[in-house]
Amino acid sequence: MSTKVKVLLAEDEPSLGQIIKESLETRDFEVHLADNGVKALELYHEINPNILVLDVMMPFKDGFTLAKEIRQKNNQVPIIFLTAKSQTKDVLEGFSHGGNDYLKKPFSMEELIVRIQALLNRNTLKVDLDNIKIGNYTFNQTKQTLAYKGETIILTHRESELLYLLTQKKNEISDRAFILKKLWGNDDFFNARSMDVFITKLRKKLKNDENIQIVNVRGYGYKLIC
Repeated sequence: MSTKVKVLLAEDEPSLGQIIKESLETRDFEVHLADNGVKALELYHEINPNILVLDVMMPFKDGFTLAKEIRQKNNQVPIIFLTAKSQTKDVLEGFSHGGNDYLKKPFSMEELIVRIQALLNRNTLKVDLDNIKIGNYTFNQTKQTLAYKGETIILTHRESELLYLLTQKKNEISDRAFILKKLWGNDDFFNARSMDVFITKLRKKLKNDENIQIVNVRGYGYKLIC
């Protein structure tokens, strides 16, 4: 049985797709290439990949739609978007559909490989992350869930990572730059806007307990109060 990391690569530009595939294979990845979103979804169910690298603009089914459908079944598999788009709204849309990272074309293969390895390493940390109390909620980072009075709320991979960091400094300020560099790779404007979106999502998912707040400490970061 193969022990190689399985990468599902969806890229409709034949030459680029082949370059990425061959480059990853030289690093001992097992790469499955699809040239459109429909084929990519079929491959996803067939091979159960360890990570997905998805072009955004593809025929039949775009990368954002594909990621959204996959996230309905799997909140844990890492997803990297490849795109020529670079406007803030496009970056935020990618993260809102479940993306873990976003690489703008043109990019170097070394950068892609580093980002893939970083997400894989982050995804395979074995820590006891069950039953973290947040007010009247119970947070399970392993399962990426919040439990509240018998109700189970599903978190995305990035929501879960962000909430875990906030829980490590309950009632203290979590440094904004530290979180951005740890989860997004750097603290640039696009990533900062993305983090703000995820903070808003977490606030909504924690709204049932009025004693819980995620406070924006301007110029410093966020504080989880509970």
